[in-house]
Amino acid sequence: MKKLFIVAVVACAALLSGCSAHFYSSSNASVSKTEVVLSQNNFKVIGQAEGVATITQVIGIGGCSQKEVRANAVAEMFKNANLTGAQTITNINVKQAVSGVPPFFTRTTYSATGTIIEFTK
Repeated sequence: MKKLFIVAVVACAALLSGCSAHFYSSSNASVSKTEVVLSQNNFKVIGQAEGVATITQVIGIGGCSQKEVRANAVAEMFKNANLTGAQTITNINVKQAVSGVPPFFTRTTYSATGTIIEFTK
């Protein structure tokens, strides 16, 4: 009976403990495919924008594809930026965090950040 209790405690601890992995990718790719050369001093930095999107899967089922969730995080970042006039976002970075107990339960969160700049000339 004591061995069964120990096995049950270890199994519960293994199933309920979480693990997490983080992946960080950086790119200068513009979503609008507009190429901007920032070699002159004709802009000023306004601030930062951030967007987050999450997908939850149980036994590999649920949610949309990883590519769509990443795109949703970037779209959320642009929405939160409230761009006006001659403003744009550069240096877009996307961070991926995976947590849960694969393959039973996984939660993937994408966080997109970028720098808002405004052209002055």
